[in-house]
Amino acid sequence: MIRTFGAALSAIALCLGLPACAEQPAKAPAAAAPNDADPALWVVKHKDTTVYLFGTIHVLKPGLTWFDEAVKTAFDRSDEVKLEIVMPDPATMQGLVQATGVAAPGTPPLTQRLPAAKRAAFTRAVTDLGLPADALDRYKPWLAATQLSVAPLSKLGYDSTNGPEEVITAAAKQAHKPLTGLETPEQQLGFFGSLSDAAQLQFLESTVDELPSLPKQMAAMVDEWARGDPDALAREMNDELKSSPEVAKVLLTDRNARWATWIKQRMARPGTVFIAVGAGHLAGPDSVQAYLAKMGVKAERVRY
Repeated sequence: MIRTFGAALSAIALCLGLPACAEQPAKAPAAAAPNDADPALWVVKHKDTTVYLFGTIHVLKPGLTWFDEAVKTAFDRSDEVKLEIVMPDPATMQGLVQATGVAAPGTPPLTQRLPAAKRAAFTRAVTDLGLPADALDRYKPWLAATQLSVAPLSKLGYDSTNGPEEVITAAAKQAHKPLTGLETPEQQLGFFGSLSDAAQLQFLESTVDELPSLPKQMAAMVDEWARGDPDALAREMNDELKSSPEVAKVLLTDRNARWATWIKQRMARPGTVFIAVGAGHLAGPDSVQAYLAKMGVKAERVRY
């Protein structure tokens, strides 16, 4: 089985741009007192070039403080900021999703494309979001899977406004630092869309199977991230992707290799760059740092 929630979360930025398909519940109240988090941070240095690598969890509950200490120092020292993507305005994102995530006319409804044994659980997952049973039937399987993974998070108290991407974006704009993406929204949507139909359906089936464990899994990932434990995070987010080599290649390893190549090339120019990507990309044997090492570039953990 593919642990799809980790895969969907690693690209949650695109999901947050989807048009709301159900009335959102009220946000959880802010925590009474902040909790300190010390997420992992790495640095690559060569002569007059420095690149910081920071792993993110794209949504967090209120009250967790992380944009301080070494992370804030690294950000302040940087001349430019890189995220996975820079989100476009909601209307533009909605248009991209419609163009890439909706099945072609004449495609059988998604419910009918699932194995008979999975249909009841899929329908229940959709209606639990307050949607009609057929609300996702025109979606391609990858889009239905990401929507089902992300939509319940607000009910659990998670919010993108507390997530590193929004905090870093706001800080970069306030400091007038150049802010760009390692990928475009079109590219990130295209990675999901490029998966074979069989892989997409497996992605969706596994998502439906995992939904009951979503609260526990999300809490574990946030705890591992806050403790700065990339090895545990890799096991939680990435290891079970290996059961689907196609999904692992498209959503994880190919992207990590491309980002490592970009960093390697960027080291040829002076300056300091702060890169923030999903924490799963900076964990495990196929991490960005592992690809950098193969290129002769060493990323060192910043201890704080």
